[in-house]
Amino acid sequence: MENRTMKIMSQSGSVPLKLIYGHFATNHSHINCYLDMTTLKTRQSEAQLAAQALVQHYVATTIVDTILCLDGTQIIGAYLAQELSRAGFVSINAHQTIYVVTPEYDATSQLLFRDNLQPMIRDKHVLILTASVTTGISARKAMECVQYYGGSTAGIATIFSDITQVEGVPVQSIFTKEDVSGYATYSTQECPLCKHGAKLDALVNGYGYSKL
Repeated sequence: MENRTMKIMSQSGSVPLKLIYGHFATNHSHINCYLDMTTLKTRQSEAQLAAQALVQHYVATTIVDTILCLDGTQIIGAYLAQELSRAGFVSINAHQTIYVVTPEYDATSQLLFRDNLQPMIRDKHVLILTASVTTGISARKAMECVQYYGGSTAGIATIFSDITQVEGVPVQSIFTKEDVSGYATYSTQECPLCKHGAKLDALVNGYGYSKL
């Protein structure tokens, strides 16, 4: 399969997203388009633009004490905390500030927090920030982690989402599948690309891709 690369802009025209069409395998599914968010997560100017695009979904509507960053979104998370603070967000923690944290993963891919970070989750309103939400499995694991450590999920924010909610919690995104022409995700057993003999181009996750 010949890969095709293009770039699209968010509806506001400020946030860019690079698309690579092909045949890719994630941890949970196969997709026909890889969303390359490398610069969004690492370039200061683009990370700030992404945060500004996401904050509008939460202004004056959601209490946020902690931002839980998945898939290498820590820089976006820091700017999102800044934007939320600038918007005068209500926070219940004593310092009237927003924590930005990243979980560890154990051998079974379960999320965990060390003792020193657990107070930033316990009794806090936690906004889950991730690069993409396609099946909702990773977001659901994060919600379960927040609940386990005594916090509550305030919302799910992401750059791209293929679904609108996870366990009743709305998913707010910059891009949706309607913005990505032809985007499709399949279960590994029902992937039509596999059935037509198309080889995988790469293994992908929130951190990047590894060509095969």
